[in-house]
Amino acid sequence: MHIGCPTEIKPQEYRVGLTPNAAREAVAHGHRVTLQAGAGQGAGFTDHDYVEAGAVVVDTAEEVFATADMIVKVKEPQAVERKMLREGQLLFTYLHLAPDPEQTHDLLASGCTAIAYETVTDSSGGLPLLAPMSEVAGRLAPQVGAWTLQKANGGRGVLMGGVPGVSPARVVVIGGGVVGTHAARVAAGMGADVTVLDRSLPRMRYLDDTFSGVFKTSFASAGNTAELVAEADMVVGAVLIPGAAAPKLVTRAQLSTMKPGAAIVDVAIDQGGCFETSRATTHDDPIYDVDGIMHYCVANMPGAVARTSTIALGNATMPFMLALADKGWREACADDPHLMAGLNVHAGKLTYFAVGKALGIDVIAPSLALKQ
Repeated sequence: MHIGCPTEIKPQEYRVGLTPNAAREAVAHGHRVTLQAGAGQGAGFTDHDYVEAGAVVVDTAEEVFATADMIVKVKEPQAVERKMLREGQLLFTYLHLAPDPEQTHDLLASGCTAIAYETVTDSSGGLPLLAPMSEVAGRLAPQVGAWTLQKANGGRGVLMGGVPGVSPARVVVIGGGVVGTHAARVAAGMGADVTVLDRSLPRMRYLDDTFSGVFKTSFASAGNTAELVAEADMVVGAVLIPGAAAPKLVTRAQLSTMKPGAAIVDVAIDQGGCFETSRATTHDDPIYDVDGIMHYCVANMPGAVARTSTIALGNATMPFMLALADKGWREACADDPHLMAGLNVHAGKLTYFAVGKALGIDVIAPSLALKQ
């Protein structure tokens, strides 16, 4: 298979879809790899690194899209990239279609086959290609939240760990999954008073057993959530429904109950955000004020630490990328139901039910797509 990797063009996105190690593995499996010049530069990889791995470097994204059988990326294809996709081409990347009808309709119109990192599953019910970026985003959330809390940035001017005689910041993490767990660990490590909200009693038992004394847990009823959000200096939104739009768990009306200058970090913004007042921002202009509450809603948070993120993502995606290349997407998905769960679009049809429900689009079962 001919594998292509273009340079990411989303604002301040410095990650790259293929590491030199992944390119070397693909070439060793007998595949061709074409990379756009400079694609790895933001993550600290030179064109020479890829050439040494056996890849061919070309000047433009048009050359990559025109020749490759499979496009491997990090972020969802932007409008100009979607125009270059073609019928029968395989796209393997993050998509986050539920809150993005424009992208969804463009992918359907292209006739391509699109497999989304964020909906590939594993035998334990996890999301193995989302997990590494969730770990990064979770660990970043208290860091960027602490920056947002600084008075110069519009925040309350509260230090996460406090000092002797002064209480630490109160941090509420909504969601006890991968993002929430890592956010809570780091926030607690910074000295904050941390509470994690979740609706799963088994998950809360696990967090309590594993991190007993490091942070607290509380059941995510509407009443508990409202009470804790009102008391918080920082609220981290870490809720995920795989492939679907994130639920709105904090309303605009609730902002009036919060402390002036409190910080919201919405890690769920890729799926539309879990605060009613959330809208996607960029690393260039990451925060905004709604009713005196500072919102940090950068849609590609892991891009800020591009090298760590790229290597972590590459470690996770490489086995699936090689399976798709070695077998072709139909056989690879037929052999691995967890990979088939990543199939979102094929030949003008939507194949992921949560996206169809969110956007009001008819869906066919992925198993039927394998036969088309």
